[in-house]
Amino acid sequence: ILTILGNSAVLATAVKRSSLLKSPELLTVNLAVADLGMAISMYPLAIASAWNHAWLGGDASCIYYALMGFLFGVCSMMTLCAMAVIRFLVTNSSKSNSNKITKNTVFILIVFIWLYSLLWAILPLVGWGYYGPEPFGISCTIAWSQFQNSSNGFSFILSMFLLCTVLPALTIIACYLGIAWKVHKAYQEIQNVDRIPNAAKLEKKLTLMAVLISVGFLSSWTPYAAASFWSMFNSGDSLQPIVTLLPCLFAKSSTAYNPFIYYIFSKTFRCEIKKLQCCCGWRVHYFSTDNSAENPVSMMWSG
Repeated sequence: ILTILGNSAVLATAVKRSSLLKSPELLTVNLAVADLGMAISMYPLAIASAWNHAWLGGDASCIYYALMGFLFGVCSMMTLCAMAVIRFLVTNSSKSNSNKITKNTVFILIVFIWLYSLLWAILPLVGWGYYGPEPFGISCTIAWSQFQNSSNGFSFILSMFLLCTVLPALTIIACYLGIAWKVHKAYQEIQNVDRIPNAAKLEKKLTLMAVLISVGFLSSWTPYAAASFWSMFNSGDSLQPIVTLLPCLFAKSSTAYNPFIYYIFSKTFRCEIKKLQCCCGWRVHYFSTDNSAENPVSMMWSG
């Protein structure tokens, strides 16, 4: 519910301000699309399976669930990596060079991200790697246990881990460390805090927001990665089901964090949310008025 409401609000704000969106903000929209897609395509099936105490739909739904999770997960990771690189380029470039990152450039980058994610999601379907159920039985993902059982599973998991996890994570860390060093040196040169330009303060706030988004995502998925790595080198019975379930739930909660971060750091987003609240509040008041005799719509609603 939080994921759907929060990311829908982000997309509604983006649509309303589409003509005013800057190039890097398109990556934020893409991240919201990935989070919303994960919630809509995966969570209802997982919730129904949890109530059923067993996976619903058999092998076909298991492959579908795992494919969607892999697709949107890699897309989110690569989007965060692209956000870090662009923020690094903008921070370390002159004003004239930073304007070269156009919307068309970002659109091409987003298309590449989705194609890259789709390629990795399809590979297990064509014979490289496998999809299978989680140890706790009400979710599906990459078959981590195949790391030991076959060279095919070993090569896929190792390649995926390096190209979809380690390399993007190291890129994110390196970019934000570079930005932090640049900002630190710039602030050292300005002794008087009151003389810091508003543009520099805005740049610092945007960078902090991007860092928190990345930290939230990586922190959410780290316990799941640790549990998956354990299952790669040990038998599936070595961990209790609850030990594998909690990291999985925590990882999927990452889709709900970002709208709250936007709300804290973005004044524009706060204003748009308040407008949406006012609009929804007016509609509720309109339909719930007691004066049904004078209000045909209210009378029809109660009827």
